[in-house]
Amino acid sequence: MGSIIILVALFAIMYFLMIRPQRKRAAERAAMLRAADIGDEIATVGGVIGKIVAVEEPGEVVCIEVDSDVELRVQRRAIGEIITSAGSGGADDPPASDGVDESE
Repeated sequence: MGSIIILVALFAIMYFLMIRPQRKRAAERAAMLRAADIGDEIATVGGVIGKIVAVEEPGEVVCIEVDSDVELRVQRRAIGEIITSAGSGGADDPPASDGVDESE
């Protein structure tokens, strides 16, 4: 009876220390890949940095612009991170006003 309790406890420890965090990271990555859209600046897993300019019809291939007139087609799963999101106030957006009038 004691050995069964030890096995169950060992499995519970493995679940909470290994399996559960891995599933959480996989779900976060899947959500990040689904959220990548036109206008987002991304970095691929290979280290290429560019801005998404088009998403091909099936949605599994995106075109990124890495320089003026240079576009690359990459699979969506090759996106490593979203550097700036088009809707989250990236570097191209004007700074937010803090209510202070600087003209005085």
